[in-house]
Amino acid sequence: MTSTDDRHTIAFIGLGAMGRPMVANLATNLVPRCTGVAIRVYDIADGPGQELQELFPHVVQKTDSIRAAVSDAVRLASLLLHKTVVFTMLPESAHVRSVYLDPHGGIISTLGQDSAKILVDCSTIDTATSLHVKSEVARIAPRSFFYDCPVSGGVLGAAQGTIAFFMGCSSSDPNLPRLHELLDCMGSKAIPCGGPSLGLAAKLSNNYLSGIITIAASEAMDMGMRAGIDPATLASVFASGTAQNRQCDVFNPVPNVCPQAPSSKGYRGGFRVELMKKDMGLAVDMARRIGAKNVLGVSGLGVYAAASAAEDCKGLDSRVVYRYLGGKESFNSVDGARAEPVKEI
Repeated sequence: MTSTDDRHTIAFIGLGAMGRPMVANLATNLVPRCTGVAIRVYDIADGPGQELQELFPHVVQKTDSIRAAVSDAVRLASLLLHKTVVFTMLPESAHVRSVYLDPHGGIISTLGQDSAKILVDCSTIDTATSLHVKSEVARIAPRSFFYDCPVSGGVLGAAQGTIAFFMGCSSSDPNLPRLHELLDCMGSKAIPCGGPSLGLAAKLSNNYLSGIITIAASEAMDMGMRAGIDPATLASVFASGTAQNRQCDVFNPVPNVCPQAPSSKGYRGGFRVELMKKDMGLAVDMARRIGAKNVLGVSGLGVYAAASAAEDCKGLDSRVVYRYLGGKESFNSVDGARAEPVKEI
């Protein structure tokens, strides 16, 4: 892309823990590549949009409604004769339905037969809602495109620009080059997963596996520590053996094993346990609907549901299940030495 290419007009709706750093990376990395970039942002809370506008005063413009963010972008796009790209990053299916389909203030209220927008939903929701939104967009604005494009990598990955995008489209989609230009500014990888809703199917499969691994990693770390193994040593063992996994290597649930992990910051930040409960529930529902047998799903969902309700866990990073399961958050090798010896059978 040359420095004279000024075709990028973007709206971004949803500036929470993931959306805000995504916009910051988009502004930081896109501006050097092209001129005339406009990123119009909206969130139900005023703070994040104001902060982004102050950080990037010539690029980011805070708006006071969804219609203002999208409509302003549309007017600029019509002058440039290029499709506007609208990103959404929202917590749950109900929010996606409202943001897109509210006939008075939603994105769909700005669409018409001549609208030519690329709409990219990065939320993690159920596939039925996503397909319904896609259908409504196609009905009202046949020249526009809607994609499910959930992300993985958590808040840390969003801040570092290392998240992965799972795209609900084929590898031959005509909009793919344009999307890659933008997604590459916010993450390290964008994977076309085959077609509509398959990005979400991939994300739910990923989070199901991630959630189960987190529980297993928490139990294994606690077990080894109770036997007397230093947690850093135990993590090194897992990293060197067949148990190697990202939950231990990067997001270790035991405090102070990984200094940048949420567990080392009082389980603050990261991917909230309530969101993991939501995603596990969506994954279990999807498995049931398509006839997949998940023997660990119900148990795993139960753990996250209980942790979400526990006073010392709710609102914290999902790796707080280690605390919920009774894991030791400080290590004393004497504790392990005092454990009852294993009896030979």
